[in-house]
Amino acid sequence: MSAPRFGTFSIVAHDPDTGSWGVAVQSRFISVGAVVPWAEVGVGAIATQAAANVSFGPEGLALLRSGVPAPEVVRRLTAADPGRDERQLGVVDAHGVAAAYTGKKCMDWAGHEVGDGFSCQGNILFGPAVVRAMARAYETTAGDVVDRLLAALSAGQREGGDKRGMQAAALLVVRKAGGYGESDRWIDLRVDDHVSPIEELKRIFKLYDLTMLSREDPATLVPIEGEVAKALQHDLGVLGYFSGHFTGAWDEASRAAFGRFIGEHNFENKQRDDGKVWPSVVQYLRDQAALETTRRTGTAPIVPGALSRGPGAQPKGGGASPPGRPPAKKTAK
Repeated sequence: MSAPRFGTFSIVAHDPDTGSWGVAVQSRFISVGAVVPWAEVGVGAIATQAAANVSFGPEGLALLRSGVPAPEVVRRLTAADPGRDERQLGVVDAHGVAAAYTGKKCMDWAGHEVGDGFSCQGNILFGPAVVRAMARAYETTAGDVVDRLLAALSAGQREGGDKRGMQAAALLVVRKAGGYGESDRWIDLRVDDHVSPIEELKRIFKLYDLTMLSREDPATLVPIEGEVAKALQHDLGVLGYFSGHFTGAWDEASRAAFGRFIGEHNFENKQRDDGKVWPSVVQYLRDQAALETTRRTGTAPIVPGALSRGPGAQPKGGGASPPGRPPAKKTAK
């Protein structure tokens, strides 16, 4: 059976500051995350697409692992493939050197743009503005590599993206010992079938970020103090969300938006099918933040008594400055 032809836009990238390699992708093709993205810490990242040759993933990583630079990896893989005219490939190596290939029979519009430490590529697109916008977004967006990858996807979609529409999206970022159980798979999220897969991917990432990641350097956190701190004793503001470099400064609008977000996705006090009650996600996050504060500072954090009464409770008396953003949640509850 011949490989299916499908349109996709993706970005592969390396962030030397954090030692991360990542791939973000969207396509009008179900479960695109099972086909396109490949990455390995200290090795590189690969996106194989169009009439995708999935062997490009493991074979390309093997070449990168042996020290072959990205442009030569692209040359070797495509030269050995009789179907290369229908393939598209993006590669970034251990040193951040990027390269790409677009076969001459890839469906119009198809092309790529290679930048410093990244490559954007796509086929069956509305035009070259898609990959161009992705590149500019990745270059200009502030934040961690994951913020820049997601920004690139959104930018590509704003320029039309896949001409056939949207269906699936995926985000894979590897970082040494950054993932669950100290694995290198820092972020691995997929939306296999959705009317707005990029927005759904961003929603899922926000949940993942809140419960699994610690992206703030404690030294950069700005405590929430004064009247705002008092008002936030009874909700997740006490954990320091929106107070660091990646999450920005807290304000009333972001507080309200975050409150709605937590309200929509918190399982607190909801009964399960087996009759038991879900444990409080909010309290779990607070407990983990307190433990991490103790671990990092050697002192017990100040936690207002009102916290144990749930996010809707009113505080009893004055507040204390909240601890920093919560740590990586590396153990399941």
